Amino acid sequence: MLGDIGELRTFVRIATSGSLSAAGREMGLALSVVSKRLAALEARTGARLIARSTRSLSLTDEGARLFERAQRILAEVDEAEAMLAHGRLAPQGLLRVSAPVALGRVHVGPVCRDLARAYPAVQIELELTDRVVGLIDEGLDVVIRIGEPRDSGLVVRKLADNHRVLVASPEWVAQNGMPQLPEDLALHECLHHDRGTIWPLIGPDGQVAQIPVSSRLRSNNGEMWHDWALEGYGIAQKSWLDVAQDVRAGRLVQVLPDWRSPPAPICALLPTRTLIPTRLRVFLEAMADHLRACGQGG
Repeated sequence: MLGDIGELRTFVRIATSGSLSAAGREMGLALSVVSKRLAALEARTGARLIARSTRSLSLTDEGARLFERAQRILAEVDEAEAMLAHGRLAPQGLLRVSAPVALGRVHVGPVCRDLARAYPAVQIELELTDRVVGLIDEGLDVVIRIGEPRDSGLVVRKLADNHRVLVASPEWVAQNGMPQLPEDLALHECLHHDRGTIWPLIGPDGQVAQIPVSSRLRSNNGEMWHDWALEGYGIAQKSWLDVAQDVRAGRLVQVLPDWRSPPAPICALLPTRTLIPTRLRVFLEAMADHLRACGQGG
């Protein structure tokens, strides 16, 4: 058990400063006190946390794992102390966020940037990946995803409604004509990831169509479909939030505008409903506000 918060603070300061003596100077402690606190923490955890030599030190695997979690633990303690001391709770500490590549670049990244500017005491690490990440195992605070996950065991908070739409460039429509019915898509180049795939579509009266489509241009990256659509190579099915700016600017037009995919809301995955730190709560509110503004008119 980590019974002494001072030991944890000392360990983090050693790791960030690079030596026991530097940690002692920064904390105003004698080297012997720093060394004793580290030894006590290692004895308490039953693991060697720092590998020391005559010239340098480095974190062991156990030390690296503890360091990552200790930063978050201490940030929570600092927030609680700030609330008691000042009667209010300002966002501070490290926020670790994961999001899909396209959504992250266009929407999550700008929100993180603006929060970092507004709250100097907040640090943000944004990981952009399309793989399925482990929120708990990878030490993340929140994972942003398109569509509600099934049986994840995590808390799911919907940030915004969303759906996929069909888009093409104005030049492509001028050259190839505008499909009038979902079945017409079989006669046109459709940009996607496989030789043959099915696009599920919902019509204005709730009718459902399962449309097989194919294309000579395929990619496993949705941003590539987006680029190809902009360049006039076919019809892409993309999240409205991904293409809204291009549609509003006239770079893309909606194909079969009365038809769309089943709902695919933007969701935040959280480890718990309670004990949400202020920095995470502020991020979720800012993210929801940003997505709501961007999604209007879709």
